[in-house]
Amino acid sequence: METDHRRDVAETDHQRAVAAAGDREAALVAPEELRSHQWYGTDGLRSFSHRARTRQLGYLPEEHLGKPVIAVLNTWSDINPCHSHLRERAQAVKRGVWQAGGFPLEFPVSTLSETFQKPTPMLYRNLLAMETEELLRSYPVDGAVLLGGCDKSTPALLMGAASVDLPTVFVPAGPMLPGHWRNEVLGSGTDMWKYWDERRAGLIGDCEMGELENGLARSAGHCMTMGTASTLTAAAEALGVTLPGASSIPAVDSGHDRMAAGSGLRIVELVRRRTKLSHILTADAYEDAVATVLALGGSTNAVIHLIAMAGRSGVKLTLDDFDRIARTVPVLADLRPGGRYLMEDFHFAGGLPGFLSRIADVLHLDRPTVAHATLREQLDGAAVHNSAVIRERAEPLAEEGGVAVLRGNLCPDGAVIKHIAAEPHLLRHTGPAVVFDDYREMQRTINDPALALTSDHVLVLRNAGPKGGPGMPEYGMLPIPDYLLKQGVRDMVRISDARMSGTSYGACVLHIAPESFVGGPLALVRTGDLITLDVDARLLHLDVADDELERRRAAWSPPPDRYGRGYGALYQDQITQADTGCDFAFLARQGEVPDPYVG
Repeated sequence: METDHRRDVAETDHQRAVAAAGDREAALVAPEELRSHQWYGTDGLRSFSHRARTRQLGYLPEEHLGKPVIAVLNTWSDINPCHSHLRERAQAVKRGVWQAGGFPLEFPVSTLSETFQKPTPMLYRNLLAMETEELLRSYPVDGAVLLGGCDKSTPALLMGAASVDLPTVFVPAGPMLPGHWRNEVLGSGTDMWKYWDERRAGLIGDCEMGELENGLARSAGHCMTMGTASTLTAAAEALGVTLPGASSIPAVDSGHDRMAAGSGLRIVELVRRRTKLSHILTADAYEDAVATVLALGGSTNAVIHLIAMAGRSGVKLTLDDFDRIARTVPVLADLRPGGRYLMEDFHFAGGLPGFLSRIADVLHLDRPTVAHATLREQLDGAAVHNSAVIRERAEPLAEEGGVAVLRGNLCPDGAVIKHIAAEPHLLRHTGPAVVFDDYREMQRTINDPALALTSDHVLVLRNAGPKGGPGMPEYGMLPIPDYLLKQGVRDMVRISDARMSGTSYGACVLHIAPESFVGGPLALVRTGDLITLDVDARLLHLDVADDELERRRAAWSPPPDRYGRGYGALYQDQITQADTGCDFAFLARQGEVPDPYVG
């Protein structure tokens, strides 16, 4: 993992600011040093106009002049159940900002709803990142509180904020309440896949499915399993950009409201102490976030998002870093889909502070967080209250981190597998490929008996990557044919350049890079080719001679672009591959962007 010059300069500036202060009070920012002072505090026509328009909004001079102006970026919408409570949480944040002597301004920003947005909200992650960056850059704000939690919103908000580098606090949306059906506790996503397969196998019917519809998701909040949402909000807490314990508080718990108010209080202090986001998002912080994700048995999607987030922070994070760290940490969280429990259990077992106390030996404890001078101080007194949920080091769920990085002639730039969520006998497997060129074709033909599929076959889906998807949809948990489900088969090796939901499970190899749509080796696979998966050896190999692959490559021609205009055209022109984070090339590169001239 490497840090670029920008990061070194930011850390040096922070150290100099603190050292030059002499004492703690001398380091406080003066009103005329606030960024918002350029808009409000000068003796010019533009500043007069800004003050007049603020009066138009109904604010007194005493309410905002000389005070830190805090942007509250809110991803609430009527179509996003994960964020349906964030309108109220924004009010709690604003309450905290007012109490601390700041001036809050709420900004509605794009909502990325995993449940409704098609073809995938991953297509729009970078759009929200752009919106976040440009809003914070172009308005008179001194700091930001970011409200999000559904899968792509967490990385998008933090990517944009990192590019601007103001003092920032993240408020996680929080997990929903556990689901219930008859006498079973349900986990959203994970049990959806499970019972849908049970229905396809003929084990339950429409009556049961109707009951499950009403019991699967019982409140506001994101998925309460260790899916992508919980993984990314836990990563945000591990990075140090939330209040301690914030990521696991149930969305409808009163403690969530208090956390939001506390975040409002804290952001004003961060502005006054000149604590920029770059002081928090260091190379050490990203390494700790990776260790946390792997020890939680978290979502494979975190690999893409953390690489992209780190890039915006000037930190080079790679697939090799994930694989290296995976070999140093065990999986200690017994959470679905790889374990038994849900996020509310995790919260009351000690939450992330308790969890981190059990892997403290692999963490960088002397780095700062938004809440404390050091992570060591933040974890002081943290404890685990239920070792069934957060396991002892001596009794891990798995000896190594929950995601493995694969290499081989089928994925020269890498691929990933969440091996703790797969049936163990499939982690070393050779079988014949059955190739689907797109997801719709797969849906139409997967149950065709003429395919003569067995549990030994390897299902291959291509043209589902960043460009081919488009947007790299969560297609990677390919469905097992109905007739195999009825025979009791519940897992098969499945390979694609797609992603899969963090709530999914199975022997699914994902994120193959480069993707087939741009001519990666996956484009050359033919039905009947043997494919070898060996997770212990970190190997994914197409058992076809090199000269035959060259002949196939010579005959391959690229498919036409998906988009002729609009945001999609920008996306397909600028999107990078999975191994480098799927950011836009023009956003991922380093470079200076000046603050706007206020006049």
